[in-house]
Formats: sequence, structure tokens, C-alpha cells
Amino acid sequence: MEHLKRLAVFAQVVESGSMTAAARVLEMTPSAVSQQIRQLEQETGVVLLHRSTRQLSLTAVGEGVYEHCREMLHSARAAEQMLAAQQDAPSGELRIASTIMFAAYHLGRALAPLLHDYPQLGLRLLSTNEPVDLIADRLDLALRLGEAEDSNQIARRLGSLRYVLCATPAYLARMGTPAEPEDLLRHQMLILTSRQNPHVFPFTHVSSGERREIALPGRILGNESQALAMMNRQGLGLFHRFELDIQSELAAGSLVRVLPQWQLPAVNLYAVTSSREALPAKVRYAMQAILLYLRQAQRQGAAIEVVEDW
Repeated sequence: MEHLKRLAVFAQVVESGSMTAAARVLEMTPSAVSQQIRQLEQETGVVLLHRSTRQLSLTAVGEGVYEHCREMLHSARAAEQMLAAQQDAPSGELRIASTIMFAAYHLGRALAPLLHDYPQLGLRLLSTNEPVDLIADRLDLALRLGEAEDSNQIARRLGSLRYVLCATPAYLARMGTPAEPEDLLRHQMLILTSRQNPHVFPFTHVSSGERREIALPGRILGNESQALAMMNRQGLGLFHRFELDIQSELAAGSLVRVLPQWQLPAVNLYAVTSSREALPAKVRYAMQAILLYLRQAQRQGAAIEVVEDW
């Protein structure tokens, strides 16, 4: 092994052009570098370098030895880079909190490629619409909708999702199709009561930009969106849902977009961490996987905006 070390030092001296320059690269003293070369020549009985006060030059044998040593040195550097990359690969347990609907519809699809590619990475998922304490709950990452509530947490915007009103074809055949926002007053609304103003729907016309706010009574009210989404699928009323959540149902025709010329506000999606410091690989890779998933959905026509990167 000592021979290999001395051969590596010899190769670095040749590449650097001097003992002093090689010493800086190797983090050794010039005298230590010179001693390594001298010992190599003494042990092999071969002169590898011609020394003068001005420069070093290879002997004929030294040139041949250097060719082999250069390959060894480059291979060693490639191995170091591979090891560094592995150290930066995601591993351990990723502890992530997500809103219930995003976890149910999207998180598994978004993280599946990452979990397939890195079997050493584990996942612990907390699905909740309630605020979380990243430090107390020992979470690496939280996915939240709306503005960040805790100024001590670092929120990185992933993009924005847009709500659409939707209903089943059977409901619209029975109750009629609204043409204007005011027509919703004659319809059965499913209202999510966790909204800040659960009965007020601010609409903006896609073409003209006209704004209308409609206060709507709800026939069915609830604080959990999955339950209301199921009732929406059963034809019990109109419900506002993220278009990203119902792309496949809209494409299949099992749900129909209502008032397509009127938009509801978009809602920001954030990746929240507890620190501004360099993020662990598992967190960075997870955030990139979610961004990639959102970009793919955007290319497929989902009404979402996705940030380029951070």
C-alpha cells in the first residue's frame, strides 16, 4: 500500500509540474513529497525524475511509469466522486406531512420514482389539514396550501393550484347547468367549512376579468374534503375541487366542469422546512420529485402553475 501511495504522489508531481505545487494539492509539505519520491526510487532502484534547480523532467522509465500511474490516479478520483455522490444520495427516513387530499391523490405518484430508485430511503407520512410543528413532530418537510402561518418556518413555493366547480352529468341533467355565478343560488352546494369564508365564492371571468362574489348557502356542509368529494361523485351537489385532483374524472366525463368561463382563485402550494441551511439530500430529492410530478401534470393540461426552481 505504501508503494501505491508513493506512485500516486509521483503522478501528482508530474501533473503539477513541481514538488511545491504537488504538495499544495496533496496537502503535504514539499519536503514530505520529495521524501516520498526519493523512497520510491530507492526501493525500486529506478530513477524516475531528473531534478534541477529550475525544473523537473521525466526519465525514459519515468515516462512509462507515469502513464500507468496517471490511469490509477484518474480512477481513484473517479471512485472518490462516486463515493461523494453516494454520500449525497437520499437515505434514511423521510418524514413528511401533507394535506389529506394531496397525499391521497398525488404524493404517492410523485414520490414513487424516488422510492424505486433509492431503496435505502424510507418514508413516514403524516396526512393532515391541521398546522404541524416541524420540530416538535420531527418532520423533514411539510406540504401546505395557502400562505405559511409560522414565520419561523421556511416556505418554498412549488406552484399554484386552481379550484374548479364540478358536478356529475346526472346531477346537471336533473338540476340544469348554471350559466352565470348567480345561477348557483338555485343549486345544491357542497361547502367545505374549513374555508376562511365558507359561503363566499369569488369568481373572475376568464376573458373580461369581471369579478363577482357570490354568497352561497350549502345543502351539505363538512370540514373534510374527501367526504364531500365522494358526495360530489354521487351526484349530491356542486363542489369546488382542485382541477389537478380530478383530471382523470374530467377526461372520462364522470365529472363535468361547471361555469368554465369563470375562475375561482388559485391557491399556492408550499414545501415547508424548518431551516434555511443546506437541506439534506432526502429533502432536496423529494422536493424535486414533487416539482417534476407537477410539471408533468401541467404539460398534460392541468390548470396549475409550477415554479421553475428555487
